[in-house]
Amino acid sequence: MPSVVGLLEQRELTARRRVDALREEADRVQAELVAAEREWNEWVIARSRVGEVLSPDEGDTVGADAAEEPSDRGGPSSLPVSSAAAKPKSVVPVWRAGLAWSALSADYQRIVQALADRGRLGQGPLTCQEMTACFGLDPVPGKVEALRSKAKRLVARGWLAEPALGRFTLAKAVAEPGAGS
Repeated sequence: MPSVVGLLEQRELTARRRVDALREEADRVQAELVAAEREWNEWVIARSRVGEVLSPDEGDTVGADAAEEPSDRGGPSSLPVSSAAAKPKSVVPVWRAGLAWSALSADYQRIVQALADRGRLGQGPLTCQEMTACFGLDPVPGKVEALRSKAKRLVARGWLAEPALGRFTLAKAVAEPGAGS
């Protein structure tokens, strides 16, 4: 009759071999997942780039901030729910007292409005990934980076502040009551 300790050691060895095999399988699947996610992100970026190139109303993107179409000014103060892209040649004006949010294109207005709502609710800054969720967009790198680019442009023009790297809030002057709505 086999000893109890011998039976326990045999079962322990079997269980350890199973754990090792599963761990190897998990490592293989994890590596495959990383490769698949990388490929997926590359396709998302490629599709985005091709869409930018093939867009009929897009011109030279090198000088995207160089000129502004007259129709880009004075849009409605209500923000659209859709994710319509801002016209590439729209200029983000430097913020100054009395300048209304309607001077911004729709996408920039959405960002400013989201941060104004957070400020009104006493909530802290937003990251670009949180903004994509707030706008109902997929948090894929292409969308997040597009928002980051817009937010950085708004920071450079005085509309937003970046108190911590990657976290955005309204600039103090913009957040004051009556400072553009």
